[in-house]
Amino acid sequence: MGGDFGPRSIVQASIACLSATPSLHLTLVGQPSQLEPLIAGYPAVDRARLTITPASEIITMDERPSQALRGKPDSSMRVALQLLRDDKVQACVSAGNTGALMALSRHVLKTLPGIDRPAMVAAIPTQRGYCQLLDLGANVDCSAEHLFQFAVMGAVAAEALGVVRPRVALLNVGTEDIKGNQQVKLAATLLQQARGLNYIGFIEGDGVYRGEADVVVCDGFVGNILLKSSEGLATMIAARIEALFKQGLASRLVGALALPLLKRLQADLAPARHNGASFLGLQGIVVKSHGSAGVEGFQSAIARALIEIQENLPERLHGRLEELLL
Repeated sequence: MGGDFGPRSIVQASIACLSATPSLHLTLVGQPSQLEPLIAGYPAVDRARLTITPASEIITMDERPSQALRGKPDSSMRVALQLLRDDKVQACVSAGNTGALMALSRHVLKTLPGIDRPAMVAAIPTQRGYCQLLDLGANVDCSAEHLFQFAVMGAVAAEALGVVRPRVALLNVGTEDIKGNQQVKLAATLLQQARGLNYIGFIEGDGVYRGEADVVVCDGFVGNILLKSSEGLATMIAARIEALFKQGLASRLVGALALPLLKRLQADLAPARHNGASFLGLQGIVVKSHGSAGVEGFQSAIARALIEIQENLPERLHGRLEELLL
């Protein structure tokens, strides 16, 4: 029921995912009076694979997490997480209020042993492929121990996505050992002592996009700004290029020749293609879709959840955390 576009785009994305993945079953949690008419617009959909679980309350985007936690026991977000807790579904995907989703996830699902705080992680494109960036906003103030835990979880997530011995780095204002605040320096010491982690040291912002690391760790304040700035930059560059190719006949001709390559580049860098941030460290799979995501973006978030189900990510995390943290 959340996100800027509400259930309309989520229903459309869900039906598209059902068509693309025959083994997939989806449960839409929310108000049937709004959901049923939207589904009725797709008469060919297999209703055995698309069901509705009623929830009478909706958490708005501007509600405080404490209010959502205590004041709305039948919210669509809470009911969805309870289905996950009770093993009636294998993952939860939401485009709703991020703070409320985090608070409810921690309350309903609990964290894995050895983890103090879950972290939000997402893949961002680099010159060499993709990089797992965390935390993206769940934890604004982080201790060195939190950053260490994020690094361990990020490495396991990268391994689950097929990266062998992922290179783990701490985002910093410089690569020298003397640079950075106290938390980052202490986290570096912890990571250097960790067995089984391929820690490569500090990384600067430009190194992230050069693909110098497979996992980049920072606090949620820095991570959220970096992510949103990256999305804005990608959109701005695409708009600037399009405008340049419309300036005069010669530019239009060059633009026509370059159009297929530009379309492919735009598709590769489009924020919607990389939508879906996982809440690592919970006893269950929770994926947060960007609130402004449309149909394609929400499909990407569902796809991320599917990968984590197939890789049994919480169990893999639990095993590695026992080795490195406990």
